Amino acid sequence: MAENDLAAFRERWKRELSSKKGEQRLVCAPSSSRDIDDQLGQRDLKNLNKADSHSKPEEGGCAEHERGVRVGGKPAGVAAAAETEDQPQYVSIARSLLDGRTSPLLDRIQEERSRRKRQYHNMTNVCSASLQQQPQGKVKKEEELVDQLIQDLNEVNDIPFFDIELPYEIALKIFQYLNCAELGRCAQVSRAWRVLAEDSVLWFKLCVREGYHQNASMSDSPCWKSMLRDCRNSSKTVRFNWKNRVGSISQLQFELGKVLCDVSSYDNFVLAGYTSGDVRLWDTLHWDSTASYLKANSLSANTEPRPHVSHVQVNGTLAAAAYEDGCVDLWSTETGGEPIYHYQTPGRIQVLALSPDSPVLISATGSDVRLDCAKDCGYWRTVCQTQLPKTVESMTLVPGRDQQSPLAALAAGESMYLLDPREEEPLMLHSVYGHPVTCLDASESHVAFGVKRTGWAMHDGGNKIHIYSLETRKPTVSVGNSPGDFTCINLRDSSPHLLVCGNKDRRVRVFDLRAGSSVASLYAHHLGVTSVQADDWKIVSGGGEGLVCVWEMRMGAKLWEMHNRHPVRHVRFNTSTLVTANIPDDKSPRGACITDDDLTAHRRHRGVICHYDFSEDALSQDHILPICRSDYIESYGYNYNINLAMPYDRLSGSHPSQ
Repeated sequence: MAENDLAAFRERWKRELSSKKGEQRLVCAPSSSRDIDDQLGQRDLKNLNKADSHSKPEEGGCAEHERGVRVGGKPAGVAAAAETEDQPQYVSIARSLLDGRTSPLLDRIQEERSRRKRQYHNMTNVCSASLQQQPQGKVKKEEELVDQLIQDLNEVNDIPFFDIELPYEIALKIFQYLNCAELGRCAQVSRAWRVLAEDSVLWFKLCVREGYHQNASMSDSPCWKSMLRDCRNSSKTVRFNWKNRVGSISQLQFELGKVLCDVSSYDNFVLAGYTSGDVRLWDTLHWDSTASYLKANSLSANTEPRPHVSHVQVNGTLAAAAYEDGCVDLWSTETGGEPIYHYQTPGRIQVLALSPDSPVLISATGSDVRLDCAKDCGYWRTVCQTQLPKTVESMTLVPGRDQQSPLAALAAGESMYLLDPREEEPLMLHSVYGHPVTCLDASESHVAFGVKRTGWAMHDGGNKIHIYSLETRKPTVSVGNSPGDFTCINLRDSSPHLLVCGNKDRRVRVFDLRAGSSVASLYAHHLGVTSVQADDWKIVSGGGEGLVCVWEMRMGAKLWEMHNRHPVRHVRFNTSTLVTANIPDDKSPRGACITDDDLTAHRRHRGVICHYDFSEDALSQDHILPICRSDYIESYGYNYNINLAMPYDRLSGSHPSQ
């Protein structure tokens, strides 16, 4: 039907509904084809407009109409009443779909369709006799317009087959392959489709698929659609803050008169060891946590002078520290206080490693390797002790394995080993005489290590990084070809199929392991790269000159940098925080022993730990500054007096009492 004809049809229908005389004329036999069009359109649209277009005929009504207009063998008035009582069950269908129940029975839908089809044929037969007196061409035109209108209305009123012929659970299975934009378009089709497109199960899976709330359950949020929207907005804000260095910076200091020895971090935990023999744990989510104060074992605590802390490691539940006298302490990050496990080795511990996701600890004293893990009941025991031909220089535990089957990768001289407690001896993975291993890292499926090439081997491409598969124990790809030695590798925290590494030739490189080619090569630090980490869009690197640089990977451009005096030995970041540690090489600076009481002296010798927070909360007005976190009862370090001193007094080196 043309647009003008449809508008005129609607106007005439409205006028006839408003007048009682027009309704009576519709009950009587129509006198023209135009009135017949109005009657048919009105009776077909009665369910959509919820208006009863039938009225009682007067006593002097048309006898011919009473004889002719009969639906199913009943008078028109009785048929109208029956039709009013036998309304289509669209309301119950919609309610059942909105309530999340299974779709209505197909026989009800089929019965409704057959009833409407039978009603349409009866009305067509009644009107065909009256239209015989008119010209054939006009009748044909009018019938085509009416048929087209009724067909369009039927198509609009039909419930989509998707909601009728499929159960609700199968419909969700189909919708789970759609993304956010496609679900939004489907929600505009109908009310039933909107219920399906806004189901919490779909949005919960989308939220987890995009990396948000990985450990959450379905019942943790009443509306996962709004939760995903908030997470996306927060991610955009955090990325903007990363690029523009917007946020808060805190310097984590414990023993101001002592020198920093080693730093480790995991999520919101930061662990540091000092030359005084003290170990401090910070929980950056709860700065006043009672588990922050860790006590040393009685042997190390009663020794004078107390041994230095050589290595520290931390994960989500455990914190470990190794001392110069060969002692190893293990604490719980939830309770703190006394160590939950302690053992003594005959010599100085060269390397200490803690599994990131299981209670497994490994240490190396010279060429002797010891592996300890916790039982199911919580007791610790030594599960493996072995000895390698040469001194162990670096090692790491493979993530993603429980305490029942730990796996460690060790580098000793020019050989690479895999240590599995279930096997009798370590498996030699790689060994080339005269080509020592310089750095090492492992992921759940691969292990990567840098090999130094000297002498005649420099002519076949230079230093390389070899990647081995932990499943097949065979090499998968070799990258590098650099004239300098590789100093650090990060495979565990990088994006899938990417490897980031640092080199003595001052460059940070990113390799694609699938193609074996270089993705980015950045000229970063003039004293060599000491620590590096990358994700899907940025790189954070630290150098021997004390410079921390943040790079944009795709453009290869430096976003910003921060500088401190000592080499950067630790770089670790997550979505919104960054922890860097500048650790001095000289642990006993000249004159430090006679100036321990001067808390402002020798600041340049101590090292520094910086905690950067780029989240939205860090920009709020009620953000607590580090100077306000002192409890004034600590017997160590420096208690800030806010009433007498301001932050710029501390920076100028003056004492608050002056």
